[in-house]
Amino acid sequence: MKKTFLALMAAGLMGTTGVSPLLAADDTPTATLPSTVSGTKQGPRTFRNTGNPLVKDKFTADPAPMVYDGRLYLYVGHDEYYDGQDNASGGKEFNITEWLCYSTDDMQTWTDHGAVLSPADFSWAVGEAWASQVIERNGKFYYFTTVQAGEPYTGKAVGVAVGDSPTGPFHDAIGKPLICDTMTDNGPRGWWNDIDPTVLIDDCGQAWLCWGNGTCFLAKLKANMTELDGDIQVVDLPKYVEGPWLHKRGDLYYLTYASLGNGTETISYATAPAVAGPWTYRGELTGPAENSFTIHPGIIEFKGKWYLFYHNAVLTLDGHRGAIGRRSVCVDELHYNDDGTMRTVKQTRQGVSRP
Repeated sequence: MKKTFLALMAAGLMGTTGVSPLLAADDTPTATLPSTVSGTKQGPRTFRNTGNPLVKDKFTADPAPMVYDGRLYLYVGHDEYYDGQDNASGGKEFNITEWLCYSTDDMQTWTDHGAVLSPADFSWAVGEAWASQVIERNGKFYYFTTVQAGEPYTGKAVGVAVGDSPTGPFHDAIGKPLICDTMTDNGPRGWWNDIDPTVLIDDCGQAWLCWGNGTCFLAKLKANMTELDGDIQVVDLPKYVEGPWLHKRGDLYYLTYASLGNGTETISYATAPAVAGPWTYRGELTGPAENSFTIHPGIIEFKGKWYLFYHNAVLTLDGHRGAIGRRSVCVDELHYNDDGTMRTVKQTRQGVSRP
């Protein structure tokens, strides 16, 4: 997810390129690969979960977990450093070049599948691999993404790719944006209101797409997963900024999102008996991420436990400290109260790693 409030960035309310006051300099995770990493040119490498951040050899952001056939797949954006990044503004702080995939069957040993999709896979896109989510339906894997659209489109757009495997290869499913600026001109964020898609198939088999920066948009998808089915609706959520994530547990649907906290983003959520609503605001799920203005939720159940994936910016890689455009994906356990509300998640350095 990206930053909307450029005025806040200019005012210095967002995390700087230095270490957060919450993080001592000598506690900053570095990108030295542990001896537990393995792999060859003939196959993907594997690595052990040694705590948060989960991935320590790349800057990663906007986590989107999916469970399929007993395995958890994690899709992330690849934040890459470039010279001059720390002085950039207007969205150029972000240099997200491709989408990466990782997978695990126990949350401890992870497989790095590398890049599985890039903006270049969409002929109408000109770059910027912003937040995404993958979902399986009828043996196909649909990759909903955010990219910068080229002519004749303008601004950010939501595309959809499709593949026969969780790790691809993926190809553009429709040859044009699924969502573009002209479809949501009621949004207040101009050229980047169409970002951060999340998708869910409800108990009736209806697929839903939710997205948006500044405004939370919601629409039904046709069974083919590549066309809208009806009008685009707006969900009114307190302090909503971006990064929506839909999931279901028991009889409740959950809409978790990045909200504007005390000068920085936090994670908040709402619940409803159906995706169409009505949605009831339930409060904050987390505080702000360490050293990062943005935070982006991804929630999943895997082998009887619930997990919250998110990003912060505490990793140091090749001498470059974490910053707004150099983030790191983390994961902690998520727990529920008897009434279905979610307990506040404390962001930890240990995460879900085991000795």
